[in-house]
Amino acid sequence: MKNKTKTVYEAVENIKDGAVIMVGGFMATGTPEIIIDALVKKNIKNLTVICNDAGVPGRGVGKLLSNGQINTLIASHVGLNPEVAQRMNTDVEEDKLNCILIPQGTLAERIRAGGSGLGGFLTPTGVGTIVSEDKQVITIKGRDYLLEEPLRADFALIRGSVTDRFGNTIYNCSTRNFNPLMAMAADAVIVGTEKIVEIGELDPNFVMTSGIFIDVVVGGEKPWQI
Repeated sequence: MKNKTKTVYEAVENIKDGAVIMVGGFMATGTPEIIIDALVKKNIKNLTVICNDAGVPGRGVGKLLSNGQINTLIASHVGLNPEVAQRMNTDVEEDKLNCILIPQGTLAERIRAGGSGLGGFLTPTGVGTIVSEDKQVITIKGRDYLLEEPLRADFALIRGSVTDRFGNTIYNCSTRNFNPLMAMAADAVIVGTEKIVEIGELDPNFVMTSGIFIDVVVGGEKPWQI
């Protein structure tokens, strides 16, 4: 099997201005901080970021936001990062954030659909609200549903707890969250992991994301702390 390990700066080499990236995590839990830090240092601009949230100030996606690297944020829950509201409502056009809010279950399912090759799915969530604006409404047996389209990205940045050199990954507790879904829904997937082991060391019964979905493995993530 191929050894996919690289340095973090080699890993982000192909991420350019204007890229669409998915970032795993739930309020920064399960977000690959070392990869985020490398993107901040590289100072890539005009990113479209698909994430559950905007992290928190100084952590996760919040670092990209503070550094002015995000043009469009597609997320579900952004209330823990006050900079989102500030950037959405600023009068300075070049600092303005385009924030697209999606119900959390719908966000997860749109990513799953993107990774599974589906054309979309029907959900009653958001019918009759602003969520339904510009979306097709389909009625089945007297009930209205929204047609939600799949989400995909150029890159997915995910965080693992233990990963072998081929990319087979195990997540610890709630760090799992959106990471397995995003690993299936991007053209290239980079995992930042706490521990790298040799190929064959992981019990296949406990692997949560198969290495077939992973393109690059980066070590050096610090154990998660609240």
